[in-house]
Amino acid sequence: MAKRFGEVRAVDGVDLAVREGELFGLIGHNGAGKSTLFKMILGLLAPDRGSLEVLGDPVGGARFRETRRSIAYLPENVVFYDNLSGLETLRFFAELKGADPRECQPLLVKLGLEAAAQRSVRGYSKGMRQRLGFAQALLGRPRLLFLDEPTIGLDPEAIREFYRILAELKARGVTVLLSSHNLAEIQERVDRLALMRLGRVQALGTVQALREELRLPLRIEVSLRPEAAERLRRALAPFPDLDVRVDGARGTIVCERGHKMAVLAALTAQTDTVTDIRVREPSLEDVFLGYAEN
Repeated sequence: MAKRFGEVRAVDGVDLAVREGELFGLIGHNGAGKSTLFKMILGLLAPDRGSLEVLGDPVGGARFRETRRSIAYLPENVVFYDNLSGLETLRFFAELKGADPRECQPLLVKLGLEAAAQRSVRGYSKGMRQRLGFAQALLGRPRLLFLDEPTIGLDPEAIREFYRILAELKARGVTVLLSSHNLAEIQERVDRLALMRLGRVQALGTVQALREELRLPLRIEVSLRPEAAERLRRALAPFPDLDVRVDGARGTIVCERGHKMAVLAALTAQTDTVTDIRVREPSLEDVFLGYAEN
């Protein structure tokens, strides 16, 4: 599947399948092709080469107009008519989608906008607009949900509630495709993800699988008893490739994944030296930067 804009290859040979009921992440630099890919899957842009199927139907085919009623989209920049209230806005979208207007008020309650339902959208904050956008995406009980930078402007409590709702949707079998630059936020929440670069899928899999594929080292942090730095170094002497750093009562050990269990065994045996151990896996940001440098 490919799409060009003049000399720019926005999407260049992408071959991707997302499973039903999956929470799938799409990450990449600005200009990597994520938004173009979303628009192609939604039928807003036609591919120059290749084909797409959504919910079993070809995009642009005879049945796709009906299939699209089961698809919802939350763009990165949400725009509403400022003169309408929150409730009027949802009723407007419900009519466009052919959704039951009785869904509107419960969705406003679910998204924490009940108190602002009768207020003009003009007075909504960025976070409130984002929640209203999410509410309109949920109208009609979609089977497939596309979310482009969905948590921009949300406070931590609203972000937690957002992902709780996504977990509910996933439990009902809804498929969610989520694009985000907030890698720390999504790394423990997506089932799988694709990393796009220059219009291509550079990596695909679970976060743990991508960590292991890159062979990124682990960081083990330890708390030490007083004046135990030398005892720690002696205990780890059989592992010459370790990077061991000690700062007072804290130690940091960087080791290859293959040495993890042996190093942990050596540390847990040092009860007169080590009082606590924390294993830090490489973050999704580390994975992202690792692939970007390859």
